[in-house]
Amino acid sequence: MFHVRWLGRVAYQDAHALQRALFHSVDQNYLLLLEHPHVYTLGVRADRSNLLVDPATVGATALEVDRGGDVTYHGPGQLVGYPILTVPGRRGGGMADTVAYVHSVEQLVIDTLVELGLGDVGRLDGYPGVWVEPNSANPRKIAAIGVKLSRGRSMHGFALNIDPEMEMFNHIVPCGLAGMAVTSLREEGINASMQEVAKVLIPLATKRWAQPKEEVVEAEVVWRERPEDLSAFSRGETGVLINGGDPTPTRGLAAGSAQSETSVQLGHRLGNRLAEAGVSETLELRERKPSWMRVKVQASPGMSAMKHTVRDLGLVTVCEEAGCPNIYECWSEGTATFMINGERCTRACGFCLVDTRKPGPPDPAEPAKVADAVEAMGLDYVVVTTVARDDLPDGGASQFVATIEAIRARRPQAMIEVLISDCKGDPASLEAIFNARPDVLNHNLETVARLQRAARPQASYARSLAVLARAKEAGLVTKSGLVLGMGETFEEVVVAMRDLAAVGVDIVTAGQYLRPTAHHLPIARWWTPEEFDQLSEVGRKLGIAHTEASPLTRSSHHAKAAAAAAGLTAPALAGS
Repeated sequence: MFHVRWLGRVAYQDAHALQRALFHSVDQNYLLLLEHPHVYTLGVRADRSNLLVDPATVGATALEVDRGGDVTYHGPGQLVGYPILTVPGRRGGGMADTVAYVHSVEQLVIDTLVELGLGDVGRLDGYPGVWVEPNSANPRKIAAIGVKLSRGRSMHGFALNIDPEMEMFNHIVPCGLAGMAVTSLREEGINASMQEVAKVLIPLATKRWAQPKEEVVEAEVVWRERPEDLSAFSRGETGVLINGGDPTPTRGLAAGSAQSETSVQLGHRLGNRLAEAGVSETLELRERKPSWMRVKVQASPGMSAMKHTVRDLGLVTVCEEAGCPNIYECWSEGTATFMINGERCTRACGFCLVDTRKPGPPDPAEPAKVADAVEAMGLDYVVVTTVARDDLPDGGASQFVATIEAIRARRPQAMIEVLISDCKGDPASLEAIFNARPDVLNHNLETVARLQRAARPQASYARSLAVLARAKEAGLVTKSGLVLGMGETFEEVVVAMRDLAAVGVDIVTAGQYLRPTAHHLPIARWWTPEEFDQLSEVGRKLGIAHTEASPLTRSSHHAKAAAAAAGLTAPALAGS
């Protein structure tokens, strides 16, 4: 199976982590297409003197990377392609195979440019990459090539200049080639968009690299993104988000709360995002739930005891904040998912009920309070999650570390599952959580590629996969979840599960989306119990250790049983 993914704008380090994971998934071939934010990359033999400025002064970063070549620029307006392929050895192995593969990548770019109407393009003897008018007195480089080929698998690839900021090339000696000009499609008079170029390149790539009769699976995030889709906090606002001009308090706020402290989702913006993602038919808010989605209120002594424990310690649970339908079952059984870093989230996911007002500083006593609750309840399996805290330098990672340490100190026999945010992809923040060695590392993909920007515009499909890939590389048991019913197809969900399997995820959960309020994403359809059963079978066939799929499944529902079913062994799970 040959997979093609358009991933949008992706931080270089996220793309690299994803590449590494797919590199080791030897039965899967991928072509990742994306843009990077401004970054200068230096290959293993790069001369740092070819980086002429401090990258920070021009709004860029610099990274050393594990590919050949010298210093290269990547940025918006540049189509970057990463083929992660099993490359058959035909020329005796070693450098001969690498040269043949580099020529294959170059030829893909050449063929694409010719089809776009750029006539005189090709190779320049002695110089890697793709050139315009290579045999003239004024050859101009339009695409850089840098690959890594190891054990018959490829990484890295090409960077084709469509319409980047050409000034950024003046801050380096591109590819170490002093005096050689750099150009772009726009500079050469071809005004093609990123999407138009990708649509030409993809069929040429599949023809070149997909095996005969091999199925080609494409998926893409929506091409357009807008600043107004972000949360008020991320746009630097502290005032109210209003729907139709009327300030509407969120759940849990008094009707008379000040407007400056109010926050709701913008229904019309969500509608625009859905329309751009191709979702046109949705259910009315008042439509009656199917029988399998109706949950009976079941008060019990266990639930009452849980409620008192949470209240007495001043804790926050995602069970309440997210309006989970399983709260009666879980709390009656004495289990809950603790939410740290406060109760206010800096993001504006279209499906989530959690408060999005500007958050305050984390409570330094919060880890100890969670540990107190774990000890008081005698828990042997603990789930800890968080709101997104993009306002904090580490994204809230240190609070996770402190909470894990506090629980281990108070109840060492308890197993700990953490459901983390992406920490903005910061490697140091993520590594801090990984080094705390939670028993299960959960990070939710939430939805399929096409609906990412509609459902979670401040997150990223590629970044979420990269977080999971990094956690797996760190040796942790990994888990991820999908919320269904927002407009995805069955086939798209299978593609998402394939991507999760390819980066080594051990446990996958899938459940039906329930619309919290009229200001949130509408429900596109109800998934049937039979369809969820089919997804469980899909997970088994993909080699995922355990797939928990049902209408009422949530990330933390039956978490202990799912860990045991995935083969996680520890004294605390004995008899689960």
